[in-house]
Amino acid sequence: MSANDLDFERCYRAVTTRDARFDGQFFTAVRTTGIYCRPSCPAITPKPANVTFLPTAAAAQQGGYRACRRCLPDAAPGSPLWNTRADLAARAMRLIADGVIERGGVPALADTLGYSQRQLTRVLTSELGAGPLALARAHRAHTARLLIQTTRLTMSDIAFAAGFASIRQFNDTVREVFAVSPTTLREESRRRNGDTLPATNGVLTLRLPYREPLDRSWLEWFLSAHAAPGLETWEDGVFTRALRTPHGHTTIGLSVQPGHVRASLALHDMRDLAPTVARLRHLLDLDADPVGIDEALSTGLESTHREGIAGAVLAPGIRVPGCLDGPELLLRTMIGQQISVAAANTHVARLVQALGEPVDGAAHHLFPTTEAIAEHGAEVLTGPARRVEAIVGAARALAGGDLVLHSGRTAADLRRDLLALDGVGPWTADYVTMRLLADPDILLHTDLVVRRGASLLGVDLADTARWAPWRSYLTMHLWKHALANPTSVPDGAAGARKARTAP
Repeated sequence: MSANDLDFERCYRAVTTRDARFDGQFFTAVRTTGIYCRPSCPAITPKPANVTFLPTAAAAQQGGYRACRRCLPDAAPGSPLWNTRADLAARAMRLIADGVIERGGVPALADTLGYSQRQLTRVLTSELGAGPLALARAHRAHTARLLIQTTRLTMSDIAFAAGFASIRQFNDTVREVFAVSPTTLREESRRRNGDTLPATNGVLTLRLPYREPLDRSWLEWFLSAHAAPGLETWEDGVFTRALRTPHGHTTIGLSVQPGHVRASLALHDMRDLAPTVARLRHLLDLDADPVGIDEALSTGLESTHREGIAGAVLAPGIRVPGCLDGPELLLRTMIGQQISVAAANTHVARLVQALGEPVDGAAHHLFPTTEAIAEHGAEVLTGPARRVEAIVGAARALAGGDLVLHSGRTAADLRRDLLALDGVGPWTADYVTMRLLADPDILLHTDLVVRRGASLLGVDLADTARWAPWRSYLTMHLWKHALANPTSVPDGAAGARKARTAP
């Protein structure tokens, strides 16, 4: 959504009703105060003549506005638009959140997207109100504010972790964005919340906000059912795993709480904080707009010829799990094809134990590199020779750069490249595309469990246009409903085996 696409009346109505559903989707800039807020800000609603609405925090900062220290607009859940849109601006925002500019500058972002720097800057400025450097700066400011207010890290460590090139740049940016120094920002937070910041001891504990409602049971089932020993653990509602990051590795711990996900991060290099948080939000689909999605799906279901279907199938706030690493997602999906989830976890655990890098902690290995699997995977993997050859071939393509998996790709290009691989069919290509890109509109219509769920609920999978662009969420609903009723249809066992191989 560009600044020109924002409907003033609709945005102002959201502001007057303090509708939190729109937090992160646009920002309110108040000319008389020079402050920008989230739509749900509890301050007195400004007069219409004094406000303008902007699509990004970077656009507000570019216009000389500073962030409201009451509603903390930068702390809102991310905009769901970056997933529902597949244009250049949306794909760029995903990569900026992953830290591409911090690691390689604007040239790296432009090269990854396949555009010149000039074209990229022009499009982003037109669509989002700010160029790539300003968007990255806003992202760094958000990370800095989060660390200032929620940790005891020194300011120099925070500047480094947030991606600033120098302490001076860090201080100047915080003053410009928040109108106070970093020290003052921390003191204000302590006065407001008390001096209750936990000691870091090498582990950062953060609260990742999301839009209510959230189907906690679905996310917890997904994480626990697909935890591969050695790489991941699930215990007492906490998902723990080791994760390779751009500058090293980290061990993460996740637990879903009311209104937020509690995340603990033991980072090898603090520069990896922002991209790790972005990947966690992507994994759990925390930036979704569940109210809007559920309303659209309910309307479509109620238009069918069976009464009561909507109430039977819709679990409010269901999410489409994303992934932490694209190559890992593809290889684990291929390993799990046509076998049970338990068998898939066993195969992955054996691969991780043999080829993964050992690290400290309960999750004591990293997932193997594509280079290691390409070279030694055939010695470790078991099963049909054709499947093993396909997995090793995919690893070889990834290691050699012939196949590139990242969130900045278009769905059409990604699906085409996946289908070109031996051993990858439409189901696998669609499944990987859905999770890697957070594509909201992929219906896994050939999946046996989805088909069983549709049969149970009278949903015609040949006529699904009414649910666009939310058919990925419909897939999750049908999966969940079918798995909750495993004996309702004779082919249930075979279908469950296929669906539960999804890693």
